[in-house]
Amino acid sequence: MDVVIGVDVGTGSARAGVFSLEGKKLASCVVATRSWRPQNDFIQQSSADIWEAVCKSVRTAMTELAGKTPVVRGIGFDATCSLVVLDGKGEPLSVDPQGPGAGCHSLADHRAMKEAAEINAGTYDVLRYVGGVISPEMETPKLLWLKRNMPETFVRAGYFFDLPDYLTWRATGADSRSCCSTVCKWTYLAHDKGWDDSYFEAIGLGELVEEKYRRIGDMVRPLGEVVGNGLSSAAAEDLGLTAGIPVGVSAIDAHAGGIGVLGAASGDTLDDKASIAVLP
Repeated sequence: MDVVIGVDVGTGSARAGVFSLEGKKLASCVVATRSWRPQNDFIQQSSADIWEAVCKSVRTAMTELAGKTPVVRGIGFDATCSLVVLDGKGEPLSVDPQGPGAGCHSLADHRAMKEAAEINAGTYDVLRYVGGVISPEMETPKLLWLKRNMPETFVRAGYFFDLPDYLTWRATGADSRSCCSTVCKWTYLAHDKGWDDSYFEAIGLGELVEEKYRRIGDMVRPLGEVVGNGLSSAAAEDLGLTAGIPVGVSAIDAHAGGIGVLGAASGDTLDDKASIAVLP
């Protein structure tokens, strides 16, 4: 029996679904994730806690198919656009200025209100592609806040990930980013296949330009492609799956829901190379 796995990470849980290639849900599991609110407008999470919840949800869902010998043809991830901050070795860095804490700004974290307002006061062309104004929930205001308020952490960081891309990196070890999240939350210009240097220099994040965007994504991939060489051995062990299973380029959770609605309406089926499944 051929199946695909879809993983959806929201603000409070990780949800895994196992689907037939025709899109029928065969099994699912929901595992809660943790959040911390150390002060007003701060909502922090742990990338390690989120990955643990993802793995538990996948393993538990797969146990529902025990005895049916499922063959997993692909796995895909979608998630909220939270900011994950890691050091050069891939270990979490605290984003709490009061001390050790979780290394992930939740989507709903609004600590960067001032930075967002400053950016919106500028006449930056990139804002045309994010609805005309940037939100404090998007990633460049959060990065600017981090640089100003936790400069040592900003300098130490080796990776700044959108949560969906953190999940594919954790699953494969491949440091690529999704066109979906980078365009909608980071101001990547997909039509130009690049970043706008002048924007980052003007708002005070010129070091990202100097390093050729290494920490936020110098390889951006479109939806529908496969990330790296599939599941790494370490991730496969965590998930209870087989190494090498194709991993699809990630998506923002709301956008993945749209893909699911369109797919259901079209009646299309998934072929044997499918690597993205979306929870209904």
